[in-house]
Amino acid sequence: MAGGVLLGASGLSSGCALGPDGVNVVLVIMDSLRRDHVGAYGNDWIKTPNLDALARESLRFTRPYPESIPTLCARRAIHTGTRTWPFENWHPTKGDSVSLWGWQPIPNYQTTLAEILRRNGYGTYFVTDNLQQYKASMNFHRGFDAFDFHRGQTSDPYRPLWTHPKGRMQNALTNDEVGEEGILRQYWANVAGRKGEEDWFSPQVFTGASDYLEAIKDAGPFFMVVDNYDPHEPWDSPEKYVSLYDDAYEGKEPYWPNYGPSDYLDERELRRLRARYSGEVTMADHWLGHFLDRMEELGLSDNTLLILLSDHGVAQGEHGFNGKLAIAMYPELTDIVFLMRHPEGKGSGETSDYYASTHDVAPTILGFLGLEQPEQMEGQNLLGVVDGRPPEPRPHFTLGFHDHAWCRDEDYAMFCRYDGTEAKLYDLRTDPKMHRDIAGRYQGIVKRMFEEYVIKDAGGPLPSY
Repeated sequence: MAGGVLLGASGLSSGCALGPDGVNVVLVIMDSLRRDHVGAYGNDWIKTPNLDALARESLRFTRPYPESIPTLCARRAIHTGTRTWPFENWHPTKGDSVSLWGWQPIPNYQTTLAEILRRNGYGTYFVTDNLQQYKASMNFHRGFDAFDFHRGQTSDPYRPLWTHPKGRMQNALTNDEVGEEGILRQYWANVAGRKGEEDWFSPQVFTGASDYLEAIKDAGPFFMVVDNYDPHEPWDSPEKYVSLYDDAYEGKEPYWPNYGPSDYLDERELRRLRARYSGEVTMADHWLGHFLDRMEELGLSDNTLLILLSDHGVAQGEHGFNGKLAIAMYPELTDIVFLMRHPEGKGSGETSDYYASTHDVAPTILGFLGLEQPEQMEGQNLLGVVDGRPPEPRPHFTLGFHDHAWCRDEDYAMFCRYDGTEAKLYDLRTDPKMHRDIAGRYQGIVKRMFEEYVIKDAGGPLPSY
């Protein structure tokens, strides 16, 4: 598309016009949503009817991956179109307790998608309960005309810690070696005033986003980000959702994974943990449906590009680990959801095996709107998949998580430390879920993938801190 050229409304297939009749963009992010827990991606027991319906109307990417993990690293790429990995010039952020490589604000020298769109006449709006983005030391609100931050998720210091209901922790199964009890006490303090399901976080975020749609639907073209932290832990959805996947449980509730080995849970407790996560997925899907219905009722579906993706998954004992760990980059962590619904129906019901990623979001949106992509953006315009202008080939893909790197091609997946040590290798043709490590027998393949994929994509040796 012509750089910086804004096309008329009649040219919707390749661009948009500013003004009352311009097309809009809605970006929905769902945190920790595993690809294998969505019906459209082959799951036949988790209830995700709204994600499945959206997938039928969308171009569905079958092999998408985040360019980096976890939360803030993935979102830096989403908002800037620029790779965060290999985490160069990382410094721990003052006032933030998270100390993961690449976990930092968007650099001031990088322009955000919202800033670009606001300069081009779009209203820009942000609705989220993702506490990592509204910490005082972060700047993810840059470029948004208005932002609605729903407080209280996880360890957000929203209410005094000592106000947590005293009996609530007695029913929680925790491993306090990793600080779970402190996080849960803060969370229970934050949500002590809940009265009904509408007070849970997915309902708050998607209802708040629906209210925004009502307010801005006639105010000219808009860009809205709806960043929903669920199904991120704690997994405490109303019992009606958990009971879809488990019953007759009398033990303590595993609301939170311990971010380490899963052997502190017995088989029954692990099954309960998985049911709690599945219930959270279904609750988030249910309230996503309310938001999508509101878009339809307001007549916005036919003139809005809708992109929905997740940032990463979460382990639930599949390889002996729970949570998100750089030493355990298996499919349950790396495999994400990525859907694009075009207002003209392009790609509807189709699939692509292109290695779509988080840093492709901004270039795709700019390409759709006919706006020039700044040099900083390294991602691809994914709409080329359906517009006959394919994005640049990606015969392999790399991503990073803290001090580890991961890569894959058509045959193998490998992850290792930043210096290539402690590598694990899997043959995806015979072992797609990555259970049989063959690195010891195929050191040549490990060396080739590290040098030709990881080091080459990083532009040289990876930094260490």
